[in-house]
Amino acid sequence: MESDHSPRLTGVVIITLPPPDNPSLGKTITAFTLTDDRPRPPRLKNPIGPPAHPRDLPLWLPPRNPELRFSLRRLLLGSPRAVLGFLGILLFASFLFASLYPRAVQELRDSREDRERETFVFPLFPKSGAGFSSSDDVELKLGRFVGPDEERLVASIHGGTRRDQRMPNFVRSEGVTDASAILPVTGNVYPDGLYFTSILVGTPPKRYFLDMDTGSDLTWIQCDAPCKSCGKGANALYKPKSGKIVLPKDSLCKEVQRSEGFEYCETCQQCDYEIEYADHSSSMGVLARDELHLKTTNGSLAKANVVFGCAYDQQGQLLNTLTKTDGIFGLSRSRVSLPSQLASLGVINNVVGHCLSSDAAGGGYMFLGDGFLPNEGMSWIPMMSRPSNNLYHTEILKVKYGSSSLNLGGQNSGLGRIVFDTGSSYTYFSKQAYSNLVNSLRSVASMGLIQDQSDDTLPVCWRAEFPIRSVADVKHIFKTLTLQFGSKWWILSTKFHIPPEGYLILSNKGNVCLGILDGSRVLDGSTSILGDISLRGKLVVYDNVNQRVGWIRSDCVKPGRSQKHPFM
Repeated sequence: MESDHSPRLTGVVIITLPPPDNPSLGKTITAFTLTDDRPRPPRLKNPIGPPAHPRDLPLWLPPRNPELRFSLRRLLLGSPRAVLGFLGILLFASFLFASLYPRAVQELRDSREDRERETFVFPLFPKSGAGFSSSDDVELKLGRFVGPDEERLVASIHGGTRRDQRMPNFVRSEGVTDASAILPVTGNVYPDGLYFTSILVGTPPKRYFLDMDTGSDLTWIQCDAPCKSCGKGANALYKPKSGKIVLPKDSLCKEVQRSEGFEYCETCQQCDYEIEYADHSSSMGVLARDELHLKTTNGSLAKANVVFGCAYDQQGQLLNTLTKTDGIFGLSRSRVSLPSQLASLGVINNVVGHCLSSDAAGGGYMFLGDGFLPNEGMSWIPMMSRPSNNLYHTEILKVKYGSSSLNLGGQNSGLGRIVFDTGSSYTYFSKQAYSNLVNSLRSVASMGLIQDQSDDTLPVCWRAEFPIRSVADVKHIFKTLTLQFGSKWWILSTKFHIPPEGYLILSNKGNVCLGILDGSRVLDGSTSILGDISLRGKLVVYDNVNQRVGWIRSDCVKPGRSQKHPFM
């Protein structure tokens, strides 16, 4: 007969965690007790004085109940069917946990150190004092190379003749290493209107603040060439040395000239460019090559000679955005973009990622390389294989506001195109989709929101009968926008959800305004643009190696390292 002093199972406690998308529900605890006719432990009484010390309490162990014992040895030495069943339960439980709580799994991954990859992370900084006062001042880039205006050309930096050039159809360069770079990002949608980071260029290295732009090809810095028209800038102008100016025989310059049918200019001493942006601003300069200094995640420094623009003449809206920044960080698919150049040099794999915080304070981070790709949980869609330019284009099947579909106005049975562009502060819909959305939003009037024509922050703004402290105060009045990709079947398709805080802002007048604008005059008029306002609260990745764009929800506080072996 077994001793009565062995422990036995007296109860079960089940703890249920809240769903990841609604932690406010809290966790629940359910307890079950198992009873029998055996004697209960004596109740301790201490009517006078302080509670008894634990070591003074009598030790009581419930007698063993042979019927409730679980013997692992008996299971393992039993039939093979029982062993397989036990292992199957463990595998199913692990899979179920990973499916229901992917964030917890990811945090467990992030806590492990991955020694096999290095990653560069870039900071994003807010640009105070450069806010946009009206809808006419919103930032929209989507730059393209154009032929330089002869009247704006300044004297050659080192003599020689200038040549006109246009935007080439650059090809992708595949990365060959596992190194990566990560940079902190600062900024916000309103009132600053942009997100920017910093890089170190030259010898000795000097810091420059650059506007992060996935819709621009060329990275450029305001330059003393001398400067004909430059913004105030955050730092001193970049001063190129004679040996740093790119000659026409350089492969990147040849690509630019060959794309437009120009013949090689043997007498030219520099490679000129002009970029025109969608908001009709422009930048003109010459190509330069200098050292870019990147700090890896293990603390070491990497240097690479890269080509960028030495910009001496800026016009239009750019002059307003250059009060606290020094230029543009071009992150497109173009061969001349910094990610493509670093990939061709073997520094990184050609992958770009950014995570813009949805907090009012803004900020976030961006990275170059594939060291921070999540192992799971990402939603992926293919890039268009033959884009008319180097933008991150993809096809979109449907847009819904709540349960109402919006007409995309596409040429192929409603099929539309959409561009992911961090150079645009706001999101742009085709004319038909924008009109449908505005009509659907008329219903908010019944909820106490009245359109305020006097507020010119954005084309559509509403005032409320009560003070609005943040978008959170009114988001229950609006519905989620859903972008559908891939399959026409809803359950099989890939969806990009834009909650109300992903398309609304709070103006300085205390009104809530629609951060989706009419894109009929942008690009071809039928292409939608996902701007900063709708990219917040997500890690967005542009995988040029595998030609795909992906995203996953994130608080954008700290990037997590990818792991080769998923947690089980």
